[in-house]
Amino acid sequence: MASAYSGLASKLTSFSKNNFLSSSDLNSDQILSLFELAKQLKMGYRRIDLGNRVLGLIFKKASTRTRVSFQVAMTRLGGQTVDLNPQITQLGRGEPIKDTARVLSRYCDVLAIRTFSQQELEEYAEWSTIPVINALTDLEHPCQALADYLTIQEKFGKLKGINLTYIGDGNNVANSLMICGAMLGVNVKICSPKGFEADPQILEKAKSLSEFGSKLSICNDPSNAVKGAQVIYTDVWASMGQEEEHLKRKEIFKKYKVDQKLIGLADEEVIILHCLPAHRGEEITEEALESQSSNVFDQAENRLHVQQALLAVQLGGL
Repeated sequence: MASAYSGLASKLTSFSKNNFLSSSDLNSDQILSLFELAKQLKMGYRRIDLGNRVLGLIFKKASTRTRVSFQVAMTRLGGQTVDLNPQITQLGRGEPIKDTARVLSRYCDVLAIRTFSQQELEEYAEWSTIPVINALTDLEHPCQALADYLTIQEKFGKLKGINLTYIGDGNNVANSLMICGAMLGVNVKICSPKGFEADPQILEKAKSLSEFGSKLSICNDPSNAVKGAQVIYTDVWASMGQEEEHLKRKEIFKKYKVDQKLIGLADEEVIILHCLPAHRGEEITEEALESQSSNVFDQAENRLHVQQALLAVQLGGL
């Protein structure tokens, strides 16, 4: 077992102390090694104690799974978490990011930031001297994608050649699914209403990162999109910050609901994923979410394990 641990360490050491702003900040070998470490931590085969390290959380968007999974992950690594809520810090009073980032770099060992603008995240990374993690922006949700693909790997025993169809808004989750999936050999279809497709520039970026011949596409017909799919993935129709569009989007997206009829068109062993929270009866039915095909709570649990592994690597715990 010691040789297996040293093998993982050699593959992941190059990412130690690096930022994780996008799924593309890791390569396929690093992602798969991170999954192996996450599984070891999940099963209790390995324990990592980082000592009294501190994770700072800067969350401008509401959160349940991301916040709690990061807090628990850091606790399990022997560290602690500081909640830097903008409403109760000088962040909410207009202090420049470059000042905040340099100060926090002297207090904390790593920052996880959940905000709207990718540019804001990148500014923190520019001025910080500690690793910065993307805990969600409007452009990407890379920690979610890691948990998603770990869940798929656990279910099917592989990733290369798996067919994943995402049904819904071409949002940050869709973007990270394409980028991460391309590097892992997963065939990814993003199916959205016209006008709500994923960013074509992200699609081209994902294609440029493909290492195992992944087929990546954007389409508009859910019934055709799920044919042969081993994974059907969905998300809310209106993301945080789009609440005023909710009623309009309900009408536009009503044909993009994941229900038993749509699931019946996919592979017999299809699994259902949703990054949660779910609006039952909108993007997914109660029956589909609670069906035997649903793996959404395994998926949610895996946020904890991949983030624990990620923190351990970034903080030099291998």
